[in-house]
Amino acid sequence: MFVDTAKVKLEAGKGGDGAVSFRHEIYIPKGGPDGGDGGKGGSIIFQADKDTNTLLDFRYNPILKAENGRNGAGQRAAGRSGHDLIVKVPIGTVVYRLRTGDAAWGTPTSDSAVGEDAAAGPVRDQIADLVKDGQQAVIAHGGDGGFGNAHFKSSTRQTPRIAEVGEPGEAFEAELELKLLADIGLVGLPNAGKSTFLSVVSNATPEIANYPFTTLTPQLGVATIDGQDLLIADIPGLIEGASEGKGLGHAFLRHVDRTAVLLHLVDVYNDDAGQAYQTIRNELAKYSDLKNRPEVVALTKCEGLDPEIIKMQMSAILKINPTAKIFPISARAHQGIDDLLRELRDEILSFSSRPSSVGTSYAGQPTEPSPSETNLSVSSGIDVATSEGKNRSSKDNIPSIPVIKLSDKQLKNTWQVTKQDDKFIITGEKIEKFARRTDLNNYASLNRLRDIMKKLGIRAELTNQGATPESIISIAGKDFPLIEQ
Repeated sequence: MFVDTAKVKLEAGKGGDGAVSFRHEIYIPKGGPDGGDGGKGGSIIFQADKDTNTLLDFRYNPILKAENGRNGAGQRAAGRSGHDLIVKVPIGTVVYRLRTGDAAWGTPTSDSAVGEDAAAGPVRDQIADLVKDGQQAVIAHGGDGGFGNAHFKSSTRQTPRIAEVGEPGEAFEAELELKLLADIGLVGLPNAGKSTFLSVVSNATPEIANYPFTTLTPQLGVATIDGQDLLIADIPGLIEGASEGKGLGHAFLRHVDRTAVLLHLVDVYNDDAGQAYQTIRNELAKYSDLKNRPEVVALTKCEGLDPEIIKMQMSAILKINPTAKIFPISARAHQGIDDLLRELRDEILSFSSRPSSVGTSYAGQPTEPSPSETNLSVSSGIDVATSEGKNRSSKDNIPSIPVIKLSDKQLKNTWQVTKQDDKFIITGEKIEKFARRTDLNNYASLNRLRDIMKKLGIRAELTNQGATPESIISIAGKDFPLIEQ
């Protein structure tokens, strides 16, 4: 059974807790702290596998969990890290993180997110695109282990009773989407002869019958011409409105995204071959930029047909697209097949040698960034990047304007205080990480968190916003009073 979409719940491993322990041995008074650190939680890693061709397994196993890290112990014994969970997925799998609204991650960019507002449903943030056999991507990171009290000893703090708890691993719902990788994508109206063509030029055995929608799932086949293999994907027939959800093909348009060249099959017995050709081109244009993908047109079922009729149908297509390359063929009679395959091979070689204009090749592989896209980092920690006008400056003599922004390190240290009712909510990557690893039941650990807030300037901002010693502070879902009473 072919399945090309699935939803899964991911839960990376929690980090182990650090230990509070003191060395106790005979004849060694005041042995000092020796609590070990907790182990790191296991991560969830997806790996592209050429021997996996469907997402069916995720329908029966929709919850994936990695192993937790072990707790630390005395004698500086560190806890064992949890094992990573390696999950094999088909080549061409795209992984999206689902979230509701913009509160969780911020507004997505057009390059990395596809979605609607919170009212229309969850937003999808793309986090991985696996296009090569063996390629791996960490989808959910395991939590860091907490430090034991041996980590906090110093000349002025010789008996620390502080230990951190392990950080929770990432947990969220993800959507998997399989986009087949192929050199050639077959498109056309239902019953245009796509399955017959694939069965003739390759060893694939798609269902063939004299009625529409015989193909219910994408099919892959390998055709060989002059010693070169061509991977061909047969997509279920498209109809007008397919890009808007009509018919069967709309669920499989994603598979055409990966193809280098489109082979557009048009039934020569159509009343108007030009109109049939235009219908499919309109749907491709509405779905994405597929209208601009290299294309070859094949008029199918031409065996025994009057040459004048074939020429008339070719003329109808050329009125729609004067540059179309049209090949009259008959798959059953094996007429014109070799010439068509050679043209497809040449188009694939030509397409593969072109520089990508959108940053990814047809197989989704990222291209190297140009020097103008590289940020220059200076010693102050502030990044200086050129504006989009840099590419124009060489020919328009317009000087580029430097854009100054915070470095990644500085962004991690930033924080924000928001008051909601009687609670003060603090957000920020660094302070939230400290809070997640703080044991609120340990008086010393909680006071350490308060000291960190003071050093980062959060305490002063809370006072400016009217916080009192009894005010409740919330960081990473943990609530505690500003000052212990």
